[in-house]
Amino acid sequence: MHQLPIFLNLTGRTVVLVGEGEAAEAKARLIQRAGGRIISAWEAGATIAFVALGDEAAARAAADALRAHGLLVNVVDRPDLCDFTTPAIVDRAPVTIAIGTGGASAGLAKAIRQRLEALLPARLGDLAGALYAARAAMKARWPVAADRRRAIDAALAPGGALDPLDAGAADRVGEWLAAAAPDRPSRLETIRLTSADPDELTLRAARLLGEADHVFHPPHIPAAILARTRADAARHIAAAPPRESPPGLSLWLEMQVIAL
Repeated sequence: MHQLPIFLNLTGRTVVLVGEGEAAEAKARLIQRAGGRIISAWEAGATIAFVALGDEAAARAAADALRAHGLLVNVVDRPDLCDFTTPAIVDRAPVTIAIGTGGASAGLAKAIRQRLEALLPARLGDLAGALYAARAAMKARWPVAADRRRAIDAALAPGGALDPLDAGAADRVGEWLAAAAPDRPSRLETIRLTSADPDELTLRAARLLGEADHVFHPPHIPAAILARTRADAARHIAAAPPRESPPGLSLWLEMQVIAL
């Protein structure tokens, strides 16, 4: 990962936009959609800055001047001058999906965005709102955080009661809460790795790594593979799989030796 993806709350904040023309107008629309207030030159309290100037020397000078005031600066179409880049956006408010390439190819980011636009239901934001409204009810139903997370993960899984790709999922949150929660006993799965390259993980292995509550592994398992596990999954360095696995889904990772 070459950049840290963040979502910045610009509502009521001041943003400097230097430039004019189509590129500047596009940035202005983006800032306004996010609730920012646009000014054309630095003033105290400004949050970030955009520079949309055709002349490279002028763009560099403007960026340097704004950066001297402590602002992070985006220079349109000049990634080498940028402190941050703006992604292609799929907007299903409050769900926002950002696709960035670090300035390498805006066209690639746009192509991925178009694919996701076709895939994601227009009412995906309604599902997020319904889940937010149901937070108190979910905590009452599953007081233990781990149980609550497992129930939500199961509901949001492909084909689950609240599958995000199902346009009607938002209407079923109440029904899902009222239904009997299925038992989810302790379960241990083994993943035999044939490569240190995470891009060579099977679909099953990638899915299990994203779902696991606990990951048991010997110390030589590559860090790039472990990085594909859920961020809040507990990791355990061990010489062998556990005799008794903890509640939820546990994984045992091992490198498979391939005979030549």
